[in-house]
Amino acid sequence: MRLSKKQTLEAIDADTGVALMPTEPEDMWHAHNLIAIGDIVKAHAIRKVNTESVTGSVKTERVHTDLVVNVTSTFFDPAASSLHVSGTVTNENAYVNIGQYHTLDLELNRPFTIWKQDGWDSVALQTLREAVDDEKADATVAIVMHEGLANICLITDFQTIIKQRVESSIPKKRSSAKDTAGGLAAFYEKTLATLIRTVDMNNPRPMLLASPGFVAQDFRAYMQSEGARRADKRLQRVAKNAVVVHSSTGYVHSLNEILKSPEVQATMRDKRFTNESRLMDQFYDRLRKDDGRAWYGVKPVEKAVAEGAVGPGGGVLLINNSFFRSLDVPTRKKYVALVDKVKEDGGEAKVLSSDHESGQRLDTLGGIACILTYPVFDLDEDEDEEGEGDAEGAAGGAAAVI
Repeated sequence: MRLSKKQTLEAIDADTGVALMPTEPEDMWHAHNLIAIGDIVKAHAIRKVNTESVTGSVKTERVHTDLVVNVTSTFFDPAASSLHVSGTVTNENAYVNIGQYHTLDLELNRPFTIWKQDGWDSVALQTLREAVDDEKADATVAIVMHEGLANICLITDFQTIIKQRVESSIPKKRSSAKDTAGGLAAFYEKTLATLIRTVDMNNPRPMLLASPGFVAQDFRAYMQSEGARRADKRLQRVAKNAVVVHSSTGYVHSLNEILKSPEVQATMRDKRFTNESRLMDQFYDRLRKDDGRAWYGVKPVEKAVAEGAVGPGGGVLLINNSFFRSLDVPTRKKYVALVDKVKEDGGEAKVLSSDHESGQRLDTLGGIACILTYPVFDLDEDEDEEGEGDAEGAAGGAAAVI
């Protein structure tokens, strides 16, 4: 994502309209996280216009224009990396009146401008910094497979995309060894053809091959032999550098254990997603120990942050980005303030993507959790409000051992 040459991140204030140019598919994911309900977006649009001639005949044509809309909804397709922004038009022109409804299709290499409804808060600015960061590593290719099934995935710093699912019939054990070998060869051939078709392998990028048993190892050997047969040095290089790890299944949910394996950790220790997975593992370890330093749920986390327990020396707030897309403005502001308070106290605030494995794990805990600098107990107990006898129920807690 490129920022307009006339703008700098330091000069952006609450009322600034930020002009951006998406240049690669993942930029659409960043745009999806930047654009919230109620924001104003200006972009190129194609609109059908009906014109009536002097004879009374009606002609429909498609015209190109720039439209400014007040956002009412967004739809993001991760597989196609397409983003549709719907809303009501706020600036009329020759083709459209104020208040009419239109859907903007944001596209690569076409600029758009965002005005934030409530200004650029700290979380929105951090998302913007990540979007325009030039130092982006290539996505990691992960193929999670077992006999007859392969899931080809791309793991970026911010999301996990399932590019293709490959299925092939393999003769069962009662079939002859020749039939089984032939079925596996056909499966490997189909998987390799799908990989080459769906993933750009021109630029060097890490590759993970994972399976129960020896399927991943055999597929790597097949890639090497095919590379030699085709005299394809690129394919040979990819196969040589691929990391083979064990997984319990060939399904996508096994990515969790794959990313925790020592081989993967050693290969990609600097990747953002491995760091986030490590933090989630650390949280679950604390939760199992029940030592008062791991809490989840809105109320316990709010109490911990208010007490300054998520501070320097190991304090981490883990929160899903979905909280900052709430339709309720006070709710969004509450969670932004929570992130700001942790940073002011010297702790670490991690906004996890709900499109990523670590964010999906956090979703099962209500989307928010924290690791404390020091033990605090009974954060999940009810408290009587002053002047009232009612007890407010706490959401979540660290009482259960997972």
